[in-house]
Amino acid sequence: MTERGTLRVAVVGTGKMGADHVRRLHEVVSGARVSAVVDLDAERAKQIAARIDGCTAYTDPASAMTAADVDAVLIASPGPAHEAALLQAFAHDLPVLCEKPLTPDAASALRVVEAECALGRRRAQVGFMRRFDAEYMKLKSLLGTGQLGRPLMLHNRHRNAASPPFFTSSMLISDSVAHEADVTRWLLGHEITAVTVWRPAPSANAPDDLQDPQFVLFETDGGALSDVEIFVNCGFGYQVRAEAVCERGTARIGDGHAMVTDMAGRWGGTIAQDFVERFADAYDREVQAWVDATRHGRVTGPSVWDGYAAAAVCEAGVRSLEEGGRMPVELVERPALYG
Repeated sequence: MTERGTLRVAVVGTGKMGADHVRRLHEVVSGARVSAVVDLDAERAKQIAARIDGCTAYTDPASAMTAADVDAVLIASPGPAHEAALLQAFAHDLPVLCEKPLTPDAASALRVVEAECALGRRRAQVGFMRRFDAEYMKLKSLLGTGQLGRPLMLHNRHRNAASPPFFTSSMLISDSVAHEADVTRWLLGHEITAVTVWRPAPSANAPDDLQDPQFVLFETDGGALSDVEIFVNCGFGYQVRAEAVCERGTARIGDGHAMVTDMAGRWGGTIAQDFVERFADAYDREVQAWVDATRHGRVTGPSVWDGYAAAAVCEAGVRSLEEGGRMPVELVERPALYG
């Protein structure tokens, strides 16, 4: 692959997120093309590959990674499969964009950190797409100017219309609040040191045995507090909001007032129904940034360390959910590679 050549990407996992990334690479992103798709469901992989000229279907990630027409890998398979795919990509010295979670737990995430450190350079970007959302980027920029003073609190709301049938109470933390763990660290520039999860009365709209909603509190090493309302069966749509409370002012994002209509005796707007719709532009920016950096031999964006830190935070959160009380977040010393 030359510096300015087209990046040939293997997409591992062709479920909802993976299929959307295939579409994005094929139709939206410049400088890249999908040369391979991988899925355990051979028929689904073949159907997706057939839509793209020069794309080959595989059922095994390792086979795709050894193909002569694969320069980079985008991992969108379920979280438990990420570690093996990442280590295979590292073994073949392939750059990777890995959807969150990096891995499902801190121990496996740390193994990925150690494997990348052994390479001596970054090869993976983790898919925390909110860092590429226009509103989150504006909030990050504003906080960076210091105009509002030191951040003291961060209020987050994360709501889904309905949860998937396989969702468990712990997945509200590990699959959903993982995003707030990352944006708290990114926006504030702090590490999260402890997590407490409270369990209000479950909504009547939540499936049996699902503790929904939950209220999560992060403590940080910078003295700030960050709270998260996670409600995955709110019934009306998908909402993500954040408000930073600082010494000299506040800043809020996610109100979704792009357009308000007056019609038939009512006024209002629309509410996105899922994360793919709400963060479509952020995903486009994320993948384009990864392609651009990779074509020039760089790795930018959220790091494997960020993925590990989020996994450790979520692990503490699940312990708090299940056992009650405040749980410390235990991190190893940050390697120099991620300094």
